Amino acid sequence: MKTNCLLYVLITLLLTVVSCKNISDGILVGKNSPQGFVIPSKEKFSEEVSVAGIFVPWAMEVMLEKDLSYLRYTLNDVYPYDKTQRRFQFDKIVAALATTDSLRAMQQTWAVLQNKKNSNGYPPVAKDATMSKNNVTTDKYGIEIDQAIPLYTKQDQTRPARYNYDGALVQVHRKTGNFSECSTTNFKGNYLIPTKYLKIIDDSLLFSKVIIVDRHYQNISTFERIGCSWMIRSMNPATTGADKTVYQRPTPLGLFVLQQKVYRMYYYKDGTKDIDGYAPYANRFCQGAYIHGVPVNLPETEMIEYSPTLGTYPRSHMCVRNATSHAKFIYDHFPAYQSLIFVIE
Repeated sequence: MKTNCLLYVLITLLLTVVSCKNISDGILVGKNSPQGFVIPSKEKFSEEVSVAGIFVPWAMEVMLEKDLSYLRYTLNDVYPYDKTQRRFQFDKIVAALATTDSLRAMQQTWAVLQNKKNSNGYPPVAKDATMSKNNVTTDKYGIEIDQAIPLYTKQDQTRPARYNYDGALVQVHRKTGNFSECSTTNFKGNYLIPTKYLKIIDDSLLFSKVIIVDRHYQNISTFERIGCSWMIRSMNPATTGADKTVYQRPTPLGLFVLQQKVYRMYYYKDGTKDIDGYAPYANRFCQGAYIHGVPVNLPETEMIEYSPTLGTYPRSHMCVRNATSHAKFIYDHFPAYQSLIFVIE
């Protein structure tokens, strides 16, 4: 009987395909491993250590080493902020990398869900839909209807059971009429998704580059798989989406595919169609959410390298702000449709 959750089957599959030698019962750490990182046991590192609600299988041990490629504005593993301390959540980071290793081992058809600006159709109202505080229709899980992808069950293809985000990664099992049966990676279940919302990704991809955005501690880290090890390439401050006005949205949690690169992403003044400025080296991963450099408000035109607000508190509309040179590092070295982005809490 086929499971309703892709990630539950990855453990069994990986046990037969992993070629890297398993050495311990926990996470493997190299000589340049993160400072103060405690190796969790299998018992501790279980469903309670999840990535934005993604169930993480203990399928493979992770070798994590620090080998930075981008050296500016680097944060320590634990660093002071105001009168407290902030840190990189290496338990969740390793969980994300373990999940990526699980996905790498699957010889399956992958697709990214796409509906930016409702280009593939405004989705129908989902079952048990409700209204957000901004008076926007959402499904019962809080995903807004605008730019969403409708997910149906086999029992009912007339009204969506729920939504998923533009940019989410799914495994495609088979096509049935105008639908494709897919397993999601952001939550449990198999769903029927109208095929027009799917962009098939090359099944030979190995997802060797990962970006992890931490909403809670307002930082960003990047990783590259080399051989059997994950190399930490950068550890930097970032600023995520706020929820203070009707025009702002929190950066969505979950697993996404980097979809698009824009040298200068122009944005409107709130509530108008008037260009208010641009964000440099923009890397889009979900709806209108980009990882980009410091915004430049008109009439200024020159790029701005850094802002003291980076790494402080959420303040963008949905995007993830970075130092402009770090955004360029991601723009240059993390290819579209080949890089994964995890947003954690």
